[in-house]
Amino acid sequence: MKVQIIEIPLDYGASRRGADMGPSAIRLAGLRDKLGSLGIESEDMYPPISIPPQEYIDPASELAVDNAKHLGPIIDACSQLAGRVEKVIQAGEFPLVLGGDHSIALGSLAGVSAAHASGDRKLGVLWVDAHGDFNTTDTTPSGNIHGMILAASCGFGIPELTGFYNPKRKVDPSNVCYIGVRDLDPKERKLMKDAGVKVFTMSDIERHGIAGCMDSIEAFFRERVDAVHVSFDIDVIDPRFAPGVGIEVPGGITSREALFVMESMARTRLVHSADMVEVNPVRDVQNATARMAVDLIGRLLGETVF
Repeated sequence: MKVQIIEIPLDYGASRRGADMGPSAIRLAGLRDKLGSLGIESEDMYPPISIPPQEYIDPASELAVDNAKHLGPIIDACSQLAGRVEKVIQAGEFPLVLGGDHSIALGSLAGVSAAHASGDRKLGVLWVDAHGDFNTTDTTPSGNIHGMILAASCGFGIPELTGFYNPKRKVDPSNVCYIGVRDLDPKERKLMKDAGVKVFTMSDIERHGIAGCMDSIEAFFRERVDAVHVSFDIDVIDPRFAPGVGIEVPGGITSREALFVMESMARTRLVHSADMVEVNPVRDVQNATARMAVDLIGRLLGETVF
């Protein structure tokens, strides 16, 4: 397997700045060394995706849609990403996308979906996140697009997002599974239930244990899909273990449980693409969260303790 590392330093989708430095932090934390130690050939995809800093964007020039902040720059950046991801999968390689805030998944999911659709493969998504990211412009309390991405990819929301890259729905919500959720908006929760996504909250983890939840998730994907995209938001981990995130939500999974999630998904042999997002070096301590991200990627790609 060859891994193509795609960095997308985008932080337009969130209120708090700093996630645009996440890809560099992950790279500096030893990502290439980790992949090399596993015998995995990897390559950084050049030229890098070009994203102008927010300070240089004239707000008057942006695509204006109520309750969808910075929509134009996000669509521009994600269009570049979607094309790259699609080509990587079509070449039989593994796209590893480093964000950036979670709005980057608009591009990665569009590219993954297009590539697998061309091969008539059914796509599943594991969304590892403290949040649902299933708002629309009608339900969002903030207008931040990183909180709308999975809803849009499942066909819910404004046409600028649901019709991004191609007019088709990117993911069937019945093939979407969450793990680690603990912070949902009321209307977002209702939309998720109506859509039919599968959700394992922190309460489920407390009740059944991480192993029990992951056994169910593995079975869920094996029965339903041909390929899985893992989108990992580092804020799923409790802030005690991963302080460098955009939105801290106490009561999350431990670093050990996060590693187990990735090991379990590697065991399915269904994972063909992944995102690692929301590492925020501005809030990190000695790059500990970025190092955690590298370890998580290693486990997803086959690293084991013994």
